[in-house]
Amino acid sequence: MKRARPTGALLHHPREKMAQVSLHRARTTIVDAEAAAEDLLQQLGSAQPKLVVFFSDRDRDQVALNRAIRKRLAAGVRVVGATSAGEVDNEGFHTGSVVLSALSGDFEVGIGLGAGLSHDAVEAGARAVSHACDELGIRPHQLDSRRHVGLVIDDGFRYKKEELLLGVLDRNQSLILVGGGASDSNDSRQSAILHVDGEVATDAAIVALIQTDAPWAALRSHWYQPTGDTVRITKVDDTATRILEIDGKPAAKRYADILGVTPDDLEFGKPNGFAARPLAMKVGREHFIRAPWKVMDDGSILCANLLQEDSDLELMRMSDIVESTRRFFEEEVPQRVKSPQAALLFHCAGRAWFAESMGKTPALAKTFASAPPAVGLHCHFEIFSGFHINTTLTALVFGAND
Repeated sequence: MKRARPTGALLHHPREKMAQVSLHRARTTIVDAEAAAEDLLQQLGSAQPKLVVFFSDRDRDQVALNRAIRKRLAAGVRVVGATSAGEVDNEGFHTGSVVLSALSGDFEVGIGLGAGLSHDAVEAGARAVSHACDELGIRPHQLDSRRHVGLVIDDGFRYKKEELLLGVLDRNQSLILVGGGASDSNDSRQSAILHVDGEVATDAAIVALIQTDAPWAALRSHWYQPTGDTVRITKVDDTATRILEIDGKPAAKRYADILGVTPDDLEFGKPNGFAARPLAMKVGREHFIRAPWKVMDDGSILCANLLQEDSDLELMRMSDIVESTRRFFEEEVPQRVKSPQAALLFHCAGRAWFAESMGKTPALAKTFASAPPAVGLHCHFEIFSGFHINTTLTALVFGAND
């Protein structure tokens, strides 16, 4: 019997050619940039990376950190980095630190930085992917979804993911993308920084195209289950980010009535509101989480995603926060990627916040010990394939052909 393709993964079916991608990781809490970089690079030992990816607490001097890391790497090693709302590795969740990964093996990488995200996100995305392609010596329409995958990191506080993705995918809609938004643990500051080689930028987006014959997959995990119940978004505002009416009725009142709560109970993070019963866009067998954010004074609902009138979204129900994540790392990842040995993780900061409010953080963080060697961040919304999603863990995982 032919086995159905599982949901939650975009898979690369490797050729017979022997190939592998591996990851060594390091973490430091040293504040001084030079000392922190020295500590990180010493932890890597004899690793000889082609690509370094790091995530840092925003309170550090990002220019000094970039310079200190860059000068300790061999010429030709590429560097990508971003600030975070919390750092992630196999030992769990951290704050005030830098986590760094050194990726080695059978791959090539081309990197593009698209500036001016808030001015023209579509153009920023197109420029970034075009520059990355130039570095690989290939044109965007020639990218092969079996051998190429795009890692995308944007300034999450510009709220431009959907427009950005239109630009990245303009010349090749088959390109698989995974990533998330650079972030900041200081909610009042909301300032994100990106790193590409020796450049430090804001209001921008990174596209890193990885070309490899090693096994890989873009994966996503959330802790929700479909209910089969749908709502219709019947009216949105001019920005397409506020729901004015659901099923022809005032949005917040209608959502609250469906959940059996009051509108005051809905705000994301409250135990019986949007975080517990979010909306999702169904595409085939996939459910891409589109959790609303908060109720406005006029009874509308603010969302992070762009909305379309007369679209139907499915109500989801929360399952076990810890068990679903454990199964993802222990069962799904090894099923999807042969001999997994490298993972870049983009963990929704809102998901981390909700877990904290439920008293689940220690148990949730412990599940990351079951991931392949990994680094990641608590990010400001996520990217999976061509979609802007939230309340999700997205991952780019590489393995080896034996």
